[in-house]
Amino acid sequence: MKNRIQSKLRSENGVSLLEALLALFLAGIVTVAIFKVYVNQHKNWSIQEQVTDMQQNARAAIDELTRQIRMAGHKIPIQLDGIQAYNTNPDTIIISYASSGCRAPIEHKMPTPSSELRCDGHDISCFYEGQWVYIFHPDSGGGDFFEITEVQVAASHIQHNKTILSRSYDKNAIVLALEQVKYYIDYSDTLHPNLMMKLPGRSPEVYAENIEDLQFQYRMKNGVTVDVPAIPEDIREVIISLTARTAIPDPDFPDDPYRRRTFASSVNLRNLDI
Repeated sequence: MKNRIQSKLRSENGVSLLEALLALFLAGIVTVAIFKVYVNQHKNWSIQEQVTDMQQNARAAIDELTRQIRMAGHKIPIQLDGIQAYNTNPDTIIISYASSGCRAPIEHKMPTPSSELRCDGHDISCFYEGQWVYIFHPDSGGGDFFEITEVQVAASHIQHNKTILSRSYDKNAIVLALEQVKYYIDYSDTLHPNLMMKLPGRSPEVYAENIEDLQFQYRMKNGVTVDVPAIPEDIREVIISLTARTAIPDPDFPDDPYRRRTFASSVNLRNLDI
């Protein structure tokens, strides 16, 4: 009986210290392997998300530039250039075009540059408060952008209390709904260069983030391609090159830690081809 009891007790002994340590060691190896797989998967997912965001930003930016450049020169006054090009590396471009058929002549000379614009007898219902428009005289150079502060449709009067014009315009000067958009790269935050959009009278806005380079070339009507056109009216095609980069550095590339993509497009100008 005593031997049977001792045998039973021996069979019910606990785990030895060596066995416990071995089990912990094997569990640690498995845990480290699983964690390593998770870290790699998370890293690959993060990189792919960064690349996707970068490509979406770049495509949106180049689509916007293509759309705006295609409109350059549409029904603008002869004294304005449809495209103003600056070889600033990254380059800058200013695009001007009439956004609609919204225009009206003034029927009375302005007494002072701050006077209201009297478009008596003309429909000015297409203008609105807060809109930035352009006034010019067809027979003379120069003009002014200004912000409309009030549109008196019944009286056909336009107020511009926030903007004093550079001169008093004569009768038959024209108020025109004109778009002028400036695009350039802002490097004030060196870690996050952005494509900026600037409208008349407004602060610059970020249009696309992490765009580090923007280049334009211009094919003229004589077939020559230049960086800055001497005669903007002779531009027939604008060639765009835009480079985007990821927002977060990649530690796998210590010397140059950003992933990049360059997109290209070209735009034939239908409004300057005269």
